[in-house]
Amino acid sequence: MSSYLIKNGKIINEGKAFYGDLLIRDGIIERIDKQIDNLSNVKEINAEGMLILPGCIDDQVHFREPGLTHKANIASESRAAVAGGITSFMEQPNTFPNAVTQAILEEKYSIASQTSIANYSFMMGGTNDNLEEILKIDPRNVAGLKLFLGSSTGDMLVDSSSSLDKIFSTTELLISVHSEDETTVKTNLEHYKSIYGDDIPVKFHPEIRSVEACYKSTEKIVELAKRTGARLHVFHISTAKEIDLFTNEIPLEQKKITAEVCIHHLWFSDEDYASKGNFIKWNPAVKTATDRSALWAGLNDNRLDVVATDHAPHTIEEKNQVYTKAPSGGPLVQHALLAMLEKSKDGLISIERVVEKMAHAPAILFRINNRGFIREGYFADLVMVNPNKRVSVEKSNLLYKCGWSPFEGYTFSNSIERTFVNGRIVYENNAIVESGTGSRLTFKV
Repeated sequence: MSSYLIKNGKIINEGKAFYGDLLIRDGIIERIDKQIDNLSNVKEINAEGMLILPGCIDDQVHFREPGLTHKANIASESRAAVAGGITSFMEQPNTFPNAVTQAILEEKYSIASQTSIANYSFMMGGTNDNLEEILKIDPRNVAGLKLFLGSSTGDMLVDSSSSLDKIFSTTELLISVHSEDETTVKTNLEHYKSIYGDDIPVKFHPEIRSVEACYKSTEKIVELAKRTGARLHVFHISTAKEIDLFTNEIPLEQKKITAEVCIHHLWFSDEDYASKGNFIKWNPAVKTATDRSALWAGLNDNRLDVVATDHAPHTIEEKNQVYTKAPSGGPLVQHALLAMLEKSKDGLISIERVVEKMAHAPAILFRINNRGFIREGYFADLVMVNPNKRVSVEKSNLLYKCGWSPFEGYTFSNSIERTFVNGRIVYENNAIVESGTGSRLTFKV
């Protein structure tokens, strides 16, 4: 394995920005100093003018393998991820078959060990009747448990109160949830179908997947976590109303109830349905500009803990169907960090806070071993960013298997120059470097 000396970069880490050098040996950050010289058998990289960030950790992706590989697979999407500065991901269980047994879960790990260029973990899926399988999970090598409280994709809706009580009362795993009230969504959908049939204008998506549907479910699940003492992480918060269910009065390390916000809810609003249509149809729905502003406020004041993508690609043909048939979700991993850095230049968030929410916080929240920070002794998962090079999003430079992006036509004012995974360069000069596979994430217990 090559050793690297990265010199003269501006390092962004743990709330500080400073100029310095980094020495990487055997996949590990061996030394961080203001100046490191006179080394032999080391490849030197001049990072003058560059930002050096810890690799991002995306706690929620859907890479579609097995069973849905016409949309994406672990190989294709992990390459898109590292091109976007995401060096580790946690993939969700609603593939086919659903990852609701230990055997199916380990099959996904086996695929990733052979094809993923990024580091990886896979969440176990919960159902109304698989508690026995859940209790077999080794928390040292699985990110946690995922529950769908509102149907989104697949057949993993957990709608039994007794099952939820048993899961929350029994497991010590981190429980991540998709939180929308199924009854409210179905009632709203039937109302609009009675008017429009299947061809509902997508502008009504946030009325169907409404604020009330989100809040009712999230309030209920937060109360359950408080009552049982379970560790709860609520994925993709999308409304202003939900934010007050979470606290910023204690450090993240001490929180047992946490929340995530996604790129699309921070970037788009309901005003964008007119131009983007089904291509910004997500569950939960992109909502109002007022909700978006509240999400930014919640992110900056630490009521929202993590920024992720909910990367969920579908084909263009699938997205072009009528509302009731067009699936929800979209590809985001290749441009998530660039999108957040753009908002940093716009003054909505500091670059130090971007690094905190996309690298440090996921590592802390999921208790990931030796990743998410630029520290001596940690794995060398790093991103070099050119803050003065513009990048236009075009079909020709997309790495997603689905071949589209909601950011098409946009030009970002930063670019990803290099990405390191475990001390190996995996992305450089606008191209993937096939230098090996990523590693299975491990977790503190």
